[in-house]
Amino acid sequence: MATTRRYFLKSSGLALAGLAAAPSFLVRTALAQTNAAPGKDQPIIIAIFQRGAADGISIVAPFGDEHYYSARPQIAIPEPKSGAAERAIDLDGFFGLHPALDSLKPIYNERHLAIVHAVGSPSNTRSHFDAQDYMECGTPGNKSLGDGWLNRYMQANPEDGATPFRSVAINSNVPRSLMGSAPSIAMTRLADFGLHGDLATTELEEAFADLYKETFEAVKMLRNANPQQYVPAKGVQYPNTSYGRALLEIAQLIKANVGLQVAFADVGGWDTHANQGSSRGPLANRLKDFGDGLAALYRDLGDRMRNVVIVTMTEFGRAIHQNGSGGTDHGHASCLFVAGGAVKGGKVYGRWPGLAPEQLFEGRDLALTTDFRDVFAEILVNHMRAKDVSKVFPQYQPGTSLNIV
Repeated sequence: MATTRRYFLKSSGLALAGLAAAPSFLVRTALAQTNAAPGKDQPIIIAIFQRGAADGISIVAPFGDEHYYSARPQIAIPEPKSGAAERAIDLDGFFGLHPALDSLKPIYNERHLAIVHAVGSPSNTRSHFDAQDYMECGTPGNKSLGDGWLNRYMQANPEDGATPFRSVAINSNVPRSLMGSAPSIAMTRLADFGLHGDLATTELEEAFADLYKETFEAVKMLRNANPQQYVPAKGVQYPNTSYGRALLEIAQLIKANVGLQVAFADVGGWDTHANQGSSRGPLANRLKDFGDGLAALYRDLGDRMRNVVIVTMTEFGRAIHQNGSGGTDHGHASCLFVAGGAVKGGKVYGRWPGLAPEQLFEGRDLALTTDFRDVFAEILVNHMRAKDVSKVFPQYQPGTSLNIV
């Protein structure tokens, strides 16, 4: 029976962007065997998407804003001096971390974690699908481009001798951020990245090598890294969730020196329309997983973090006033985190617009003062050595420099 390329790819546990253009794809992803091994000092960006519209007002609570507690009588996070057992963790006398994010405070204190508030997309859509699409494409309000901002970065900044692991998503599918002509791989588990069952024979491995030599080399490359034997740094424990496991596998790829430069992971569950909770509840549980995973990745990478920047994102925030179901409806601006050795952390960046009724966007939401592209572009230029972000974010005019990295 003839063995097809599609069957081989399915059996190897990977998804590839740009598969339709197979010949040029193979040229671009060729493992340059004559080149030196991937360097340990190349810059790396890890993008984490909080899908579902995370409530920035609870994640980083503006307890110093006089309108915060009146807008959210049941779900506001108690201020640091309230005496409550689970209260906001004071950052600067005005903002406080949700108590479920306590694992991130030491990194903030070390000045390697920065927060940007009142940030997001200038598009006013409240559609999850459209807002996620705009953010991943890097083109708010414009659906004419089919590729993602991270893929356009790779297109504009080709890497000589790049391995097939230059761009990886720990996901069953290549996310929109990584779609485009530059090759990207998506896989759910490193241990499953290879040939299994009836394919795991010498004869068929040779056939696979003939069909997709470079992809087969990637399988062998990862096999040699022996991901099944990976042990995190002493004292580091990742959350036992799909998100926690995704971050662990990103750490494995970085430490294995397989040439990773762009990594992507998702964490869902942020659409808190009902019973959101305050210091406890569904949102707190989601934040515990989120924060502990970030902290574990940061600690696990250790001195490798000098070359790594982690950036989080969410499609939009939540409405300022709690609704009748004890939750929050779709909003506008939110907050994001940036962590890394080169990050100028220990600070909440961005201009705070205020929560007075006349200061709200459309009378109901946190107003936007920082375009998400200002943050992403700065990371690409100052950390990832991007030459021209106009090719990454077309029709974008840079705003005020944040100077985070």
